[in-house]
Amino acid sequence: MTTTARSAAEVSVPRRWAMLAVGTFGQAASAAMVVAPSFLIPQLHRPVSEGGHGMSLAEAGLVASAAMAGTMCTLVLWGIVVDRRGERFALLTGLSLTAVGGAAATTMGDPWAMAAVLCIAGIGAAATNSASGRVVVGWFPPERRGFAMGIRQTGQPLGVGLAAATVAAIAHAHGTGPALWVPTGAAALATLLVALVVLDPPRPPAPATGSVANPYRTDGFLARVHGASVLLVVPQFLVWTFGLTWLVEDLDWSPGVAGLVIAGTQVAGAAARIGAGWISDRVGSRMRPMRSVAVLASATMVLLGLTAGVAEQSDLLTLLAVLLLVLASAVTVADNGLAFTAVAERAGPFWSGRALGIQNTAQHVAAVAVPPLAGLTITAWSYGAAFALAGLFPLLAVALVPVGREHTVS
Repeated sequence: MTTTARSAAEVSVPRRWAMLAVGTFGQAASAAMVVAPSFLIPQLHRPVSEGGHGMSLAEAGLVASAAMAGTMCTLVLWGIVVDRRGERFALLTGLSLTAVGGAAATTMGDPWAMAAVLCIAGIGAAATNSASGRVVVGWFPPERRGFAMGIRQTGQPLGVGLAAATVAAIAHAHGTGPALWVPTGAAALATLLVALVVLDPPRPPAPATGSVANPYRTDGFLARVHGASVLLVVPQFLVWTFGLTWLVEDLDWSPGVAGLVIAGTQVAGAAARIGAGWISDRVGSRMRPMRSVAVLASATMVLLGLTAGVAEQSDLLTLLAVLLLVLASAVTVADNGLAFTAVAERAGPFWSGRALGIQNTAQHVAAVAVPPLAGLTITAWSYGAAFALAGLFPLLAVALVPVGREHTVS
């Protein structure tokens, strides 16, 4: 037994919750780094005469997706690292790379050079997606795993909230470089906390034959979860990427106030993830709640699209549209923990790192495509049209969620 892997009996319950807290913070730091460029879009799109970079929305969206691209390309590789070297090693290595890449990005004045090093930071951030999730699955029993994973999944909206509350306002006042010190510092602190707290969870002995059955060859459950998650991530990243820009450009809000509103939406998103996980433990299913989330996400995005198009006509319509943005930000992230837990449970301890890597890669393919394509859609039509069209994706996911093929949670 290594110094970082111990049996369940040797680790106290408080230590498990401490590891959950650190894993959640590590996920938050990584998420803040990956989405921080999205909150630079107003500054990147701002005319040069006003202190900005004068980029088109499509160009700014491409810069905003750079860190996501780095994450997307390496999620499966990090999953293999987790399966072979352990969760602690992956977390320490990945978060260190995130901090180094973020620090380099703060020194870049050219947006395209900044995008290049943010891609490196995104590569490091990918490690937390599989590794911190595996810490939860490994240390918590099935009947509490949905709730624990729901807490862990709050790291993403909390990280987005941290970036939303700080990055846009700092960039507006001081430029893009200083704004990136917030996620960079968070990643550095997370690295230290992982070193102090996290242990690799116990695993059962490997099969005597040395090979483990590929869960993807058993049935189509994992593939359908991946597919549904891809569809559901489209509205999620649309409201994350362009919600703040919509408030600033269409409603003429200041970047600071808009950032605080977006930060508040992430608190709602965190609560939605915890609630969805708790419900899944109570009903003994991950997929039934996930299907319900898909229905709600579709309806909410369509309503947001309809109201965003007329929000400027009255204060009441503005309030309704903003409330729907908050609701959409919560509903569209509620499924993530459900899918993540279901994938880890079905794949098992010797395949879950790779399966979670595939799950996140599939989602990030969509996430990387959303900013530039949404930028083109908004430019051609409007924010309202883009929001409403995004409501079609979760509607398709309703039929894809594999409720009938799910094993009972026990």
